[in-house]
Amino acid sequence: MSLPHAVQITEVGPRDGLQMESRVLPTAEKLDLIAGLVSAGLKAIQVAAFVHPEKVPAMADAEALVAALPRIDQIEYSALTLNLQGVVRACRTAIPWIEISLSAHETHSRRNTGLSTGEALSQSGPMSAKALAAGRKVRASIQCAFGYAEPGDVDTALVVELSARLAGQGAHQLVLADTTGLAAPPTVRHLLDAILPVAGVVPVGLHLHDTRGLGLANVVTALEMGISHFDASLGGLGGCPFIQDAAGNIATEDLIYLCQRMGIETGLEMGRMAVLSRHLSKLFGRPLPGKLYRLGPAAMGSAPTEDV
Repeated sequence: MSLPHAVQITEVGPRDGLQMESRVLPTAEKLDLIAGLVSAGLKAIQVAAFVHPEKVPAMADAEALVAALPRIDQIEYSALTLNLQGVVRACRTAIPWIEISLSAHETHSRRNTGLSTGEALSQSGPMSAKALAAGRKVRASIQCAFGYAEPGDVDTALVVELSARLAGQGAHQLVLADTTGLAAPPTVRHLLDAILPVAGVVPVGLHLHDTRGLGLANVVTALEMGISHFDASLGGLGGCPFIQDAAGNIATEDLIYLCQRMGIETGLEMGRMAVLSRHLSKLFGRPLPGKLYRLGPAAMGSAPTEDV
């Protein structure tokens, strides 16, 4: 077993985390949150989604938010898109990374995008070409890669086909998403065994949900297979608005702690992340799914950090 020396965490809280909330944060509060994430050491942050504002009201300010982002060369800001119209919108802004996302399950694809999986795949080529021609880097992601309603209801061969197509369209990164939280260590190993050969030189990352409590167990399995890119959301916020009970990304500070205990570098300050999560917990008036943010600095093994 050869674990990565370091991992890159993409913080998806400002997008995936906030899109499920009934309270829509003003753009200024989102910018403050993003500034806090940068201060905590995040180098990759997904800040918005260029999707229909009536379907996902929390993302209605995508253009305004991107226009107001502080320009920091080493920060990789990204935004999610689901169709060509979304990519066109994104390319009108200065967002440097554009995520092109499609679903491997027919029902979810139609609920999420109004397109069949085949139709979404047909659009992915023009979407990638548009983003690349505009000088943007492309994250290509496959939703429901580990299943939709139950384990095994998404064919591995289909995920392999989608991965090969997306990688061949010039993606800079390929992300497999456990959208409904069905992944388990054996299925993570099985799918990565199938995907890594077709991805070739394109780095493969995982977007895991902790819906059934196996998020970090799945991370360990992926680390053992050499995966070094993971999405996470502060406090474990997030989920898919079009899937009942799909909430719960892996919490960023919990992932940082796991990596620390395994001797893997993240470059992130867990204490600062915990402060941001506690702030969001107060803001939304409820506990968040994550665990580490609730503990004091001594229990986390970090120096005291002032709450915001």
